[in-house]
Amino acid sequence: MCTPDKSIYTVEEANPTVNCLVVDGAHFVAVGDLDDIQGPAHRLLSPVYRLLEIARLRRPLRIHHLKSGQIIVPGFADAHAHILEYGFKQNLVLDGSQSIEEVRSRIRQYILERPEVLSDTSIFISGMGWDQTKWPGGGVFPTADDLEEDSLLKDRPIVLRRVDGHAMWTSPKVLKMMNPIPETVEGGEIIRDSSGKPTGKFRFIITSSLSVFLDNAMELIPEPPWTETQMMEYYKTTMDHALAVGLTSIHDAFATPEFIAFLERHGRRTGTTAKYLFLRLYLMGGIKDDVYWGSRLTKRINYGVDGRLTLRSVKLVADGALGSWGAALLSPYSDDSSKTGFLLQSEEVLAALINRFFEDEWQTNVHCIGDRANHVVLDIFEELLQNYSVTETRPRIEHSQIFTLDDLQRIGKLGVIPSVQPTHATSDMWYAESRLGPDRIRGAYAYRTLSETSKKGPIAIGSDFPIEGINPLLGFYASVSRLSQEGTSPQGPGGWYPDEALTREQALRGMTLGASYASFSEDTVGSIYPGKRADFVILDQNIMSISLRNILETRVLATVIDGKFAYGDL
Repeated sequence: MCTPDKSIYTVEEANPTVNCLVVDGAHFVAVGDLDDIQGPAHRLLSPVYRLLEIARLRRPLRIHHLKSGQIIVPGFADAHAHILEYGFKQNLVLDGSQSIEEVRSRIRQYILERPEVLSDTSIFISGMGWDQTKWPGGGVFPTADDLEEDSLLKDRPIVLRRVDGHAMWTSPKVLKMMNPIPETVEGGEIIRDSSGKPTGKFRFIITSSLSVFLDNAMELIPEPPWTETQMMEYYKTTMDHALAVGLTSIHDAFATPEFIAFLERHGRRTGTTAKYLFLRLYLMGGIKDDVYWGSRLTKRINYGVDGRLTLRSVKLVADGALGSWGAALLSPYSDDSSKTGFLLQSEEVLAALINRFFEDEWQTNVHCIGDRANHVVLDIFEELLQNYSVTETRPRIEHSQIFTLDDLQRIGKLGVIPSVQPTHATSDMWYAESRLGPDRIRGAYAYRTLSETSKKGPIAIGSDFPIEGINPLLGFYASVSRLSQEGTSPQGPGGWYPDEALTREQALRGMTLGASYASFSEDTVGSIYPGKRADFVILDQNIMSISLRNILETRVLATVIDGKFAYGDL
């Protein structure tokens, strides 16, 4: 494939842009100018020349010329996502709801569109995406009784996840199923109203007057497990959407044993293709248990045809989310001095778990939002890395959201991988400073600093879908603009703390080679280089040079994995 204006972006420092690439089978075999590829052998480096000669022996070169303005980039990787949850969320989407009334209206519509649900009030109704900070009333949480004000919703089991997944809002019918409800839950909280009645919400931390269920308390909710049919529906939905936006690799940030078994069943060898491994999946195993659980999982490296499934890492969760005051902070929240958030496990339990995972050679990735959570986990990693190679272990901090200024430098010096989601910054920017204050915000969402202090390579960029959108160009835009999709920010059209915006090169690297390094796959994918797997994306506009606004209008023309079109065509 060739472009007229050197617009193949390889993400290789020695040769960042080229006119042409050559694919043979599942691999890139050459990159460069057309004259180099078609010319005499002495114009090519010998390893590339040998690969190219092998390709020529198989078949003559067939050249596809892209139109001016179209570009090729390495396949996008999402370094932090939730595959089944994305598919699940598409059934009842609550994102963007502006009030409790609108949430009720969406549920009503959901029921009316499904005759089987309309006629059977025992069927659980589940949705995700509500955000009380967007509603009138100053961010007050909803209650179970709020779901009873529509007669069609009354006496139905309803469970609604907050946009960040760290709180659940339930109906009175669900509360009745939960009796007896404990007074307290370690690592979680039940929010109650003034009468002591649960409000039907679960989250990480909650004010005592609101009565709700939080984080670990969400485990009390008797929501039915997903069936095999539901899992397949959710999985295929996510895969279809992912390929259409150029994703060739996804890091699933909490793969349960059930999901792992599902992928092993459907991804095993069948003839010459992996049955349901549509793209590359890097799993972070996840089990909610304070007792070491690594022995309950079986490592899988390059499992299945084409090596598209890997399980060699685990995900732990240190704290909650900023939006629900659950992120663990070193000092009280600026907008509520009674709160500091909390760790979901004690420091001792967390340290013991991480130590054991290191011993058993699991890459260890820890969710950390608040500066206390990040500080505690960096302390644990720093001690361990005195005896372990950071290159061999590659520990990650998922989100890497709020640091002290000292810790912002320390994570880079240690070589711990910051796994970040730039759309979180542009979603949270409307309330983050009120939560953190003007001093603490300087160490928050500091992606440029994290990128430039990292001694082991680029940061890894993801989306955290379905909490944010699945399209990687949303993250690319947020990385380089620090603006909402409408082009606004609390600090105006120049962006929110624009000094922390990434360059376009840094952003592209983070969602390709950076994510590959974070998954031990930088030698096989993540850039366009001879010998690597031919994973790439064709875009209809040059995101490296067009206006910020036009980035959001860019379309994926084709997604190629292992040299084959997985979406689109030429």
